[in-house]
Amino acid sequence: MVTATKRNARIQDVPFSVAAKTGEEIARAGARGIEDLALGFAGMSVQNLGPGQSQVAMRGVSAGQIVRDQPGVKEQVGIYMDDSVVSLSLFTPDFDLFDLNRVEVLRGPQGTLYGAGSVGGTVRYITNRPELERDYGLVEAELNSVAGGDSGWHLKGMANLAISDSSALRLVGYTTEYGGYIDALSESGSRNDDVNTGSRTGVRLSLLWDVTDRVSVLPRLIHQRVEADGFNREEVFNLFANPYTTTRPAIRLGDREQYLLLGEEFEDETTLFDFKLSAGLDSFDLTSVSSLLRRKLLASRDASALVGSVTVSLGFPHEHVAIPSNLRDTTELDQFTQEIHLASANESRLQWLIGVFYSDLQRDYAQRLPTPGYDAVVDAALGAGASAGSMNGYPLDDSPYNSDLPYDISQVAVFGEATYALTERFDLTLGGRWYDWREERRFYSGGLFSNSDLQTDSTEASGFSPRLLASFRFNEQVTWNAQAARGFRPGGVNDPLNASLCTGSDLANFGGFQVYDDETIWNYETGLKSEWGNGVRLNAAVFHAEIDNLQATLDAGSCSSRISLNVEQAHATGMEIELALTPVRGLDIGFAGSLVRSEFDSTVLAEEGGVLGGVADGNRLASVPEIQFAATMSYTVPVDLLGGSELSVFASVQHVGDRITQPGDQVAGAGRFVSGLAYGGATGMEVTELDLELDAYTLIALRFGIVRGDWEAALYVDNVTDEKAALSFDRERGGRARLGFRVNRPRTVGLLVRRSL
Repeated sequence: MVTATKRNARIQDVPFSVAAKTGEEIARAGARGIEDLALGFAGMSVQNLGPGQSQVAMRGVSAGQIVRDQPGVKEQVGIYMDDSVVSLSLFTPDFDLFDLNRVEVLRGPQGTLYGAGSVGGTVRYITNRPELERDYGLVEAELNSVAGGDSGWHLKGMANLAISDSSALRLVGYTTEYGGYIDALSESGSRNDDVNTGSRTGVRLSLLWDVTDRVSVLPRLIHQRVEADGFNREEVFNLFANPYTTTRPAIRLGDREQYLLLGEEFEDETTLFDFKLSAGLDSFDLTSVSSLLRRKLLASRDASALVGSVTVSLGFPHEHVAIPSNLRDTTELDQFTQEIHLASANESRLQWLIGVFYSDLQRDYAQRLPTPGYDAVVDAALGAGASAGSMNGYPLDDSPYNSDLPYDISQVAVFGEATYALTERFDLTLGGRWYDWREERRFYSGGLFSNSDLQTDSTEASGFSPRLLASFRFNEQVTWNAQAARGFRPGGVNDPLNASLCTGSDLANFGGFQVYDDETIWNYETGLKSEWGNGVRLNAAVFHAEIDNLQATLDAGSCSSRISLNVEQAHATGMEIELALTPVRGLDIGFAGSLVRSEFDSTVLAEEGGVLGGVADGNRLASVPEIQFAATMSYTVPVDLLGGSELSVFASVQHVGDRITQPGDQVAGAGRFVSGLAYGGATGMEVTELDLELDAYTLIALRFGIVRGDWEAALYVDNVTDEKAALSFDRERGGRARLGFRVNRPRTVGLLVRRSL
């Protein structure tokens, strides 16, 4: 049972492509977050950009890599916690999956029922509701060890308490420590092991009260804090650590190594309060969902190589290059949303749903670059008491770049869908959403590396997104579905490039892109859903999406900036297949796979001639594998052990095809990097050759468990073959400062114990 259409329905009866995994399936697969989940869903991919910064794409609809200094870019996949919107493009919230009822993945644009930011699809975390007239609980503990890294553990618990005949409380708490596996070399020559350890701690508290036999309320509070002591970046070049220097020690970084002058960290504190009111009336059901979301984020990075590269470019003395510098990106977000919808309650040939939606988002994004001692460097080089931070208006010492970027985004929408049974077998659904979206933002900056910008921008969009669905039941086993649907993604404004850091060529090529328009998509799909005897379920769909004004994101080279620009036409075409069968009692076999081809259909030309950033007709869109599949096998058998138990074996094989991080990574010669910076005895003309195509990878997991009464114990091995996968490519200032790949977790062996109370 799913609620993808905002009403309860069997997943096989939903007339479009939707997939779901139950909480039991998620626990059995050992999924820890959204990236693990994506591997098991056809057509869904996640680009790993570091802790808390993964980006979700569906069905090949992808703008590519979005990074820390692009806060205005909107998401392409909507993320919901039950009925509350929690999407944020740069920082997809990675909630703990303990005590979930299920996760639903709604493919294709969901612009009718779920609105802006769902051009690729929608992901919904569905939590377990409090249960009336029943007291019970669950406790779970785990200990694991990462090959070549640190150990980790978690402790989680749930309690369901029946307060009265009409009310119940459900409390969930969890704390997890993640073992690190990245080592960092330092300027002193020392080595710090496992610098990317982390933790996730949180609580979920919900109260169900049946006020009457027709009216119920469900207030809920979720609070979660995620911390990481570093990032999963394996470096292959660093301004301070490379094989070309002669007056500094020449260093060739190895597997899962990076070079730091300062420690790094990530923090994400998320609080969600929502209130759901449900009322069943004679002819319709009313649902109201109010939510308040607050997030505070910090991404603190070692920017020493970045600042050092600029110091060299400015011609400052080389003895001032290796100064520790800390880039601190902070985000504070407050969002209020309100949705009210009415749905027909009576069984009839016409089923309908209408609703209104409102949201108001206040977001403050800021950057600071504290670099102790840099004022003295600037004063010595420029004289006249110049200051790195305050010379352009910020009263900050030793901070050569500072910026503040507050946003105010509001949206109002009216939506509805109606399904009419033309015959006993043929249903037709027509839906639509009218939306009005507005954004106001201010950008001001200061410091030596800035343009001392001060500007105010506003953008707005309004329109109508229709959807047409057809569903025909051939018989009790097979249903044919088809749909045409439109989705949209709001546009925005790029931050000004840091002109003083840009080469003339990069400034000419990238400096002309300021405003980018709304992205729209028309998706056409058809598919079959079928159920047969012996537990066989086969669902398949083919689709074609036409994308107008795709918001592609590009690295602005030497400018240490990123821009978004519109590509007039692009498309994504593919197919998905999901198979589940139970050939014998206790044996479940599953397969989910997708084949997707997504390409640009237009070319963007650079001012100085040639194609800009790989955006050429026929080139691939970034971050999307053409082939992705997951195969699972679960076998449970009773055994005569200490009075009767159940033994279970679970195995999974997950394959992700090759990808690219940015459109330009597929261009011939893209992996040939020349820093152009003479430093440490290196001429700056040395060439670092890399293959920027992210190779396909396959992950294998095994799990052996035993259940006896209220107890369960399981031994598992993730990434059995210890495969090191390149998840995305990281370049700092166009490769002048550092180059590296984000990599996955090595082989992990763990023991889990769970008890029902």
